Amino acid sequence: MKTIRRLLGAFAVIAIAFRAVGSFLSWIEKQDESPADAWIDEDEFEEA
Repeated sequence: MKTIRRLLGAFAVIAIAFRAVGSFLSWIEKQDESPADAWIDEDEFEEA
């Protein structure tokens, strides 16, 4: 019985870890798609 609980616990931890990695990778993809408004080219800023 103790072994079954440990296996289920390990499986739950692995599932949560995969879900976290998937969420992080999804967040990175969304960051790549959005325009980078934070970086301003100094030459363009001076011309405006």
